[in-house]
Order: sequence, then structure tokens, then C-alpha cells
Amino acid sequence: MTLLPYIVAATFFMEYLDSTIIATALPSMARSFHVGPNEISLGMTAYMLTLAVFIPISGWAADRFGSRTVFASAVVVFTAASVLCGFAGSVDQFVAARVLQGLGGAMMVPVGRFIVVRNTETSRMIQAISTITWPAVVAPVVGPTVGGMIVTFATWHWIFFINVPLGLMVLGVIFAVVPQQFGERRPMDWGGFVLGGLSLTAILLGTELASNTQASLVLAGALFVAGLLLGAATLRHAAGQDHPLLDFRLMRHPTFAVTVLAGTLSRFTIDAIPYLVPLLLQVGFGLTAFHAGSLMLAFAFGNLGMKMFTTRILDRFGFRTTAAVNAGLGVLFVLLAGAMVPATPVAILLLVLLGCGVTRSMQYTLLATLGYADIGNREKGAASTLLSVTRQICIGLGVAFAALTLRAVATLRGEHPATDAFVPADFHWAFLIVAIPLALSIPRYLRMDRTAGAALRTAS
Repeated sequence: MTLLPYIVAATFFMEYLDSTIIATALPSMARSFHVGPNEISLGMTAYMLTLAVFIPISGWAADRFGSRTVFASAVVVFTAASVLCGFAGSVDQFVAARVLQGLGGAMMVPVGRFIVVRNTETSRMIQAISTITWPAVVAPVVGPTVGGMIVTFATWHWIFFINVPLGLMVLGVIFAVVPQQFGERRPMDWGGFVLGGLSLTAILLGTELASNTQASLVLAGALFVAGLLLGAATLRHAAGQDHPLLDFRLMRHPTFAVTVLAGTLSRFTIDAIPYLVPLLLQVGFGLTAFHAGSLMLAFAFGNLGMKMFTTRILDRFGFRTTAAVNAGLGVLFVLLAGAMVPATPVAILLLVLLGCGVTRSMQYTLLATLGYADIGNREKGAASTLLSVTRQICIGLGVAFAALTLRAVATLRGEHPATDAFVPADFHWAFLIVAIPLALSIPRYLRMDRTAGAALRTAS
């Protein structure tokens, strides 16, 4: 079972890298299909919306058809769809392949996490979660760099073909190592599936439009509000079900509630930073993509290097202290990043980016682990599903929050935001505003019990 976190981490890396790497290849793909980049971006939107619709049924599917069967099938679908993406000869074919790929990703990531949680001893949970979450903190940083290298030295098709050998290797190991396990065979909550899918689609589509400087903020806002209203309807529906697809009764567990509520505030900030920092370096400082990518390696190193220390830190100081102190440090480094100017010495810039990466990594692992502290075995599938849905929403909201902040600051300065003519001062304000949600999460962390998550800590 010690191999499980690494197998799941490999599939996570496939999914996360694929989500971030494609942005670099959009211009090349547009030329290949003889269309504009905006038309190609439909593939990214289709993938994101497919994830939103089908993630909620991942837990139900794993319980009903077997976790290994669903996980392996998801890898097959994701890998086959990657091949179809690479061979796509038109935008329509590409979008259809991305929808299929999104279906595989919607099952692959949540079910993989569920398998690890179900088969890991409580005292080893922190280490296991730390292993499977490293792709989530590293891929957004290295994805654009890897994508740029592939497009420069090969063709955009290889962005998708590189998933094939990894997918085949993982698939073979899955059947050798991953156990076949079934959960409670509960009826499918079709009402929750429809309402939840519509809610998530509207929210994420609204945030996607809000982050696009060419889109209408009125339409984006209308979709977002519609998503919230549908979300309220989903809550009411779930309250009347014996077996809801999205089980909000899990919020009765204090640690789970903190993970969802305070964790959402934290993720607004930590998911916005990988979007803001490259823009600051390239648009604000005028650096080339290569130079900016080289500097971002410090951010990636902080994200990845911190993984070696998360278990020991949480064992030593506990979840409450670590969450509050790390959030405070995270706010500090975000503010320092916003205070940087083109004349800032490279050494200081690297230290600040390293600090951003370290605090982001710690908070990410902490939140990914804390949610399971008080969850029983029968509830782990539902908990994994709800946490996956929350995380997917936060990714979109974090980027949209950062993009909207930049647009608002530029507009108040008198600049038309569609020109992307941001100046360093715009980023100073953007980083300041983006740090606020993380700061607001600190009091909620401090209200946790001192023993919160104690069962997750090792005997050492």
C-alpha cells in the first residue's frame, strides 16, 4: 500500500500538467487549425465544465462499481482522449476530445484521492496526502515552461502524446497494486446531479468569463449569481435526501467545516498567486517568458521542497498553530511580492518567490489533510467528492478574483483593461487585495480546538 500515494500522484500530475500546459500551445494550435486563439480556448473551457459536471458522481461511481475499476477506467479514458486531442484535425474534434478527457479527469483525481484516504492509516495520512498533492502545487508553475519547450522544440501534438507512456505505465501498476473495494450501494441522486452540475457549470463559466478581458462582466456576473442560486437549490435538495450526491451533513464535523470554509478563503489567495506572479514579471517588469519562467523556478522549488517538512511541522506544532502561522506568513510574502519593482535585486526577488511557494505548499497540504481528520470510513467517499468539488470551484474563483482585481485597478486608473496595459502599481494593489481572503481565514483557524487533527499526527 505504500506505493498507492505515488501511483495516484502520477495520475494527478497527468491531469494537472495537462490543464496548465495547454495555455502555452494555444497560438500554435490556432495556426494549425487556421482559427483564432479564442476558438481554441473553447477546448479549455469544455474540459473545465466537464470536470465540474462529473466530479460530483465520482464517489458514487467508486462505491457502486469498485474503486479500482473506476480509477483504471478513468486512466484509460484520459489517456485515449489525450491521443484523440493530439490527432485532432479541427476545432470541433479537439473540443470533443477535451470533453472526453474531462470525463476521465473528473473520475481519475477524486477517486484516486479516495483510494489513498481509504487505504492509509490515520497516523500516516499527512505523509500520504503530502505525496499526492505535490502535482497540484508544482504543475501550475512548471506547466507553462514545459509547454513552451515542447512547442519550441517539437509540435503542440506532443503536449498530449506525452500522457500515453505515463498512462500505460500507471495502468499496469494499478491492476497490480490498487485493491478493488466497494462502498455502500446507494441509489443515484439524479436531482442532486442535475442541480449540482448546473450550479458548478454556471459558477465556473461565470468566473471564466470574468477573467477574460474581452468578455462582458454583466454576463459573467449573471452566470455567477445564477450558479449561487442553483447552489442554494442544491443545498435544499440535499437536505431532503437520505443519500445525497453532495452530502453537506459532513459540515457537522468541525475540522471538515474549517477545511471547506476557511480553506476556501485561503485558496482564493493561493490559487491566485500562480496567475499573478508570471503576469507581474512579464507585463509589469517587461521580462521575457523565458526569463520569467526561470525566476518562477524559485516558486516551484519552494512548493516542492516544503513537502519534505510538512509532516514534521504538523506533528510538532499541530494543525491550529500551523494553519494560523503559515497563513500569516503567506499574507506577508504575498504583500512582499506585490511590493517588488523592476529594480528589486534578483536575490530578494528569488527569496520572496521561494517564500510564496513554501507557504502555499504548506497550506495546500494542510487543507488537503485536515478535511479527513474526523471522517469515518463510510463517509470518506462523500468527503472526497465534496472536497474535490470545493477545490475545483476555488481554482476558477482564485484566477477570476485576481483577474478582476487587475481589471478594476486598471479601470480606476483610467486605463481600458482590454489593452492589458498594466503597470507595476496595478500589481501592487492587486497583490494587496488578493492577500485579504487569506488574512480573513486566520481567525477561523485560531478558533479550532487545540487538538484538531490530533489523530492524523504520528506517534513521534
